[in-house]
Amino acid sequence: MIEPTASSSSSYAAAGVDTAAGDRAVELMKAAVARTQGTQVLGGVGGFAGMFDVSALKDFRRPLLATSTDGVGTKVAIAQALDRHDTIGQDLVGMVVDDIVVVGARPLFMTDYIACGKVVPERIATIVAGIARACEATGTALVGGETAEHPGLLGPDDYDVAGAAVGAVEADELLGAERVRDGDVVLALASSGLHSNGFSLVRHILAQRGIGFDDHSDDFGGVVGEALLEPTRLYTSPLLRVLDEPSLHGAVHALSHVTGGGIAANLARVLPVGSWVEVDRATWSPSPVFRVLSDLAGSALESSEGTWNLGIGMFAVVAPEAASAVATAIAADGIPTWTVGSVSTSVRDLTGFEQGAKGVDGGAVRLIGRYAA
Repeated sequence: MIEPTASSSSSYAAAGVDTAAGDRAVELMKAAVARTQGTQVLGGVGGFAGMFDVSALKDFRRPLLATSTDGVGTKVAIAQALDRHDTIGQDLVGMVVDDIVVVGARPLFMTDYIACGKVVPERIATIVAGIARACEATGTALVGGETAEHPGLLGPDDYDVAGAAVGAVEADELLGAERVRDGDVVLALASSGLHSNGFSLVRHILAQRGIGFDDHSDDFGGVVGEALLEPTRLYTSPLLRVLDEPSLHGAVHALSHVTGGGIAANLARVLPVGSWVEVDRATWSPSPVFRVLSDLAGSALESSEGTWNLGIGMFAVVAPEAASAVATAIAADGIPTWTVGSVSTSVRDLTGFEQGAKGVDGGAVRLIGRYAA
């Protein structure tokens, strides 16, 4: 047996892993993480497992747990190119936690995972601080996480982020296709930009035109990469306020988070089989970033409807008599909201409609008309 020594080439440091840097990163992020934690969180930072007291679920008649996991995709490449890491955390929380509210669940806690080529404590702490701020904004406790150094697999400045969250909802308050009825109104909730989907296409378009992320562009309103890093809008708290409002109880029947797959496919996932919706493009004007990218690609906006959200980050399918009140309540929280269509169950030819998506036998959706100028 060969005894290891401090100078041994088999030591972790010689292999490119700096455990001391990892410890420093944890120290830098502790305060931000602690601000997300209430009395339900036990154990603090650094434990092998995050713990969350779920005694409050005893008050539920039939509690259901909801969970979601996701990352932010190749948007991290832009953050790395600009060496700006303070918004990626919000993107992660938006991708994960806003999937949980879709079923009507209130988020309880979240964990994160950061894989990197080299732990730079300040960079890791900045990423986690962004996660923590977004967790605070959505009422989610950040109970733990992991930072893993992968030298040789990732470059020194490369990293990827992922996360998972858990929420809870009463079984009889679960949102979804089962609640949707003929005549329900479909509301669109505005996105803040690209959010975290379709960045492989974005990067391809810019590369084809020889545009760098740090280039200045009047069309993008400044530095290209900074415009593209606009953080994902968070919908959880505004939607929970609507769901908790007594005068609007039962008004929201289904929600759809517009992420990978685009507009029609994501809405179709939360509609019942046999129903259909025509989403009217004329009801909104896609924000400039989508128009600029489409112009650079030499393509029409319509061609990217299955990739980008084009200005719609979430759909709410609501009872027609409450549609105006729901839209007003969400808009009062700073999220522009408007009607894009209505649900129908009448028999018709569904040629050209997107029918279901991602393994869900849902309803049918197609976009009609021309986008507003």
